[in-house]
Amino acid sequence: MQIKPFAALRPLPEKAQLVAAVPYDVVDTAEARALAANNPDSFLHVTRPEIDLPDNAGIHSDAVYAQGAKALAGLSERGTLVREKADCFYLYRQIMGGHSQTGVVACCNIDDYAHDIIRKHEKTRKDKEDDRTRHCTELKANTGPVFLTCRDDDMLGRLISAAECTAPLYDFTAPDGVRHTVWRTSDNNAAWIEAFRQIPLAYVADGHHRAAAAFRTGKNMRAANPAHTGQEEYNWFLAVVFPASSLSIMPYNRCVTDLNGMPPAAFLSKVGEVFKSAPADGAVPSGPREVRMFLDGRWHKLSWDDCDADPVGRLDVSVLQDRLLAPLLGIGDPRTDNRISFIGGIRGTAELERRVKDDNDAVAFSMFPVTVEQMMDIADAGQIMPPKSTWFEPKLRSGLLIHTLV
Repeated sequence: MQIKPFAALRPLPEKAQLVAAVPYDVVDTAEARALAANNPDSFLHVTRPEIDLPDNAGIHSDAVYAQGAKALAGLSERGTLVREKADCFYLYRQIMGGHSQTGVVACCNIDDYAHDIIRKHEKTRKDKEDDRTRHCTELKANTGPVFLTCRDDDMLGRLISAAECTAPLYDFTAPDGVRHTVWRTSDNNAAWIEAFRQIPLAYVADGHHRAAAAFRTGKNMRAANPAHTGQEEYNWFLAVVFPASSLSIMPYNRCVTDLNGMPPAAFLSKVGEVFKSAPADGAVPSGPREVRMFLDGRWHKLSWDDCDADPVGRLDVSVLQDRLLAPLLGIGDPRTDNRISFIGGIRGTAELERRVKDDNDAVAFSMFPVTVEQMMDIADAGQIMPPKSTWFEPKLRSGLLIHTLV
């Protein structure tokens, strides 16, 4: 794996908490506008620039991308963002509740992305990929890091542990209770480069659209530069690489609006023909090969014994889709069927009950989370995970470290 240090554009330490923003794709325009209200330093002005334009501007209009570039320039002009004096690597630790994860912030090479040294497990949507490519191109920057993981490595672990013992550059707790700590490491760049040279593969955990956009932007800038040498910054993109053992994946739960014309009792009977079904005393599955179903005011335990040899087919989300959602509820393509919705595990199972009781959904399914090892096995097999299979928390904040392409 190739990595390089970079001279980040970053906030002054006293401004870090004001600048740091949730990823652009976890909030809509109204939510982003509310989060950035009365805070001109919020990085949402850069990543969701439509919040500073009239509602009729059009989310993908020329004016929106121009506004993003203006907002980024403004943060530098006001002195909120400063340029690092030397190329550095950084560590980024997040603590949410009892969970802590620390990753290496570095620039990864777009050729590693192209040659599948950085592996993927999701398909991207063209409209979202086009949007982030245009955003990268207009701003000439990677404004949000790609969330990568790799299998644990002893040398990398030792470097991370040593760096965490030094004084941090940033250390703050965000309004949502997540603590964010960043360290700068500039005195042993060669050691980090060598450690990653021993790591054969990395995996996109979260941020497939950001990764694809960074690759496309770099490739387009190569083609437009007759003096291209391969050393330019556009050959690299911003990422945080976490050892796999430090990560925690939350479930991605499901709600369906109706029972495909069946009354609850008849539907439950049909479910019992394809799963072992029994009343449940709780909403959370006890392990893999088990789903909890909320129907008609009660939780039910659905389980099965057999396990598909295919790494995608044996996922719980695949079994639920193939044996229940498609044949019983008629949801053939969960990517496009508006009868199904997906609820991130961060919202808890109480949200599933609320939607069935108060929002007129007919049934909800509480899933056991996919493991990081399963995700990597699927990427290694060159396969694609079903939609909405993984929910990573905590989310990486944007604006703490920015990689500029020129």
